[in-house]
Amino acid sequence: MRNDRVFTIKDILARPVFAKARLAAGKEGTSRQVGWVHVLEITNVSPFVSPHDLILSTGLWLQSEEGREEYLLQLIRSEAAGLCVEFGTSIHGIPEELIELADRHQFPLIVFEQPVRFVEITQDIHALLINHQHQLLKSLETYSRQLQQRTLQSTDMSAVLNLLHEYAAKPVVYISSMEPGSFVPELPSETQQAIYTWYEQEVEHLDLNDSDTELWFHLDEEQVLLCHPVVCFGQVFSAVGMVVHPSAPVEYLKLLLDYTAKAAAALTLRSQFLEEKMVRNQNELIQDLMNGNILQEEQAQTRMGLRLLVKGQYWFAGGVIEMEHRLKGIGRERMETNHQDILVLLRSLLKKNNLASLIMLKNNQVYVCCAKEENKTSTRNQLVKSLEGIISDVKRFASRNLKQVTIHAGFGKVRNRLTGLPDSLREAYQVIEVSRSVDRLKHIHFYERMGIYQMLKALPQSFLQPFVNDHLGVLIDYDRTHHLRLVETLDAFLQNFGSKRDAAAQLFIHRQTLYNRLEKLEELMGPDFMDQERRICLEMALLAHAMIEEEQEFLS
Repeated sequence: MRNDRVFTIKDILARPVFAKARLAAGKEGTSRQVGWVHVLEITNVSPFVSPHDLILSTGLWLQSEEGREEYLLQLIRSEAAGLCVEFGTSIHGIPEELIELADRHQFPLIVFEQPVRFVEITQDIHALLINHQHQLLKSLETYSRQLQQRTLQSTDMSAVLNLLHEYAAKPVVYISSMEPGSFVPELPSETQQAIYTWYEQEVEHLDLNDSDTELWFHLDEEQVLLCHPVVCFGQVFSAVGMVVHPSAPVEYLKLLLDYTAKAAAALTLRSQFLEEKMVRNQNELIQDLMNGNILQEEQAQTRMGLRLLVKGQYWFAGGVIEMEHRLKGIGRERMETNHQDILVLLRSLLKKNNLASLIMLKNNQVYVCCAKEENKTSTRNQLVKSLEGIISDVKRFASRNLKQVTIHAGFGKVRNRLTGLPDSLREAYQVIEVSRSVDRLKHIHFYERMGIYQMLKALPQSFLQPFVNDHLGVLIDYDRTHHLRLVETLDAFLQNFGSKRDAAAQLFIHRQTLYNRLEKLEELMGPDFMDQERRICLEMALLAHAMIEEEQEFLS
């Protein structure tokens, strides 16, 4: 018995209990699936009928002309499999208009010319359906067991695909963001290309919160790809599917795909964790670069595994991803597990984005160096865009799956020399420090987007603090004594280019209150504080003051 088959009206009519039955209407609908059988004698049947139900009735609803057509339409709208009517108990025939209605909707109408025992019919059909369901579950259990054996024996996805093909008896498809796809058996090249294109456009960046895990892609009128994404760490890294006929029953096939997708996810994770055991060379290379032990660019690129370019250049981005554990008392083992999860996800995302990379985990920080060859379709800006997406995915995973773990990320300037990694890492640390201490920059991850803070972070505290005191000290001291918020008022006034209305709105104060504060500012600082050179110094000092204050608050 095939596991993917379903029982139809045609199959049911062949059962011995239907030997004396006659198909009175709906001959074109004998391929309708039968999922269950039950008796209904009430007129309002819609709430009690599910798709594929075969209804048994003595025809009480036919005794009154009013509503009998609506009764049949309720069954049709509910997608019932068909209706069986017994003659001799309540009625002796079916009106011609109902026969025509059933034919028009290809709705099977079966009659028993003489009374029958409905209990025998339900017992027979239910036993058939339940036995088939039992066989299906046994088959799935066997498939699951064999699937587990194959995934334990190797990380080769082809063994899993061959097993799926054996059970489904359908062409099987596997598309991955990190490795070449597989087709069992091979499909025409144009079909393969169409599937690759659909995967890249519709599946690879699937929002799993808004989408079902069951996906359909119509290849042509006779072929549909039924597909299931392979999800790891909340990301789609591949998809497994099979080619079926549009009208084929797929419930059993969906279950096979679900089992297979979970096995593929386990293989993907295992492969990535195995790679973590092979990163010693990467760690050594990163350490050598950080310590300045490699001076020749060609040597650095060769050790990274990059081909040496005759024309063109590589773009390199170096950065740090830091994992902050805010839950007190967390065990070291739990922390290490969280770090490994982030590391595996990061490595998988870099691979998914086709970025050559070096990764090293040290304590709660991951050092990253990515490389992308520049060509017509790949530029420096696209490297930054890919990294932005990766950081976003890592942060999203941590917020959803790791309890009270915050991700901080920073990347230095994008350079065309790998030996510039030490400078990139220094800049990356500055990005993380500024994003932590300056609220308006908390979503900035790249050094080149820090603006004036590039210079402020480069200046030593021994210079910056006196600079702040020289230009804002009188206001800071006055605020400390009188709590008048003059520093905040000056900041809002300058941010709004001297607009008193906008500054008052930003501060949530009455305009007269602002006027009083501005008078005090002029009294303490002199009337020239809005002159260009003085204003530039004040704006710089305000930024430096806020950065220093927030840094000190963070450290405390």
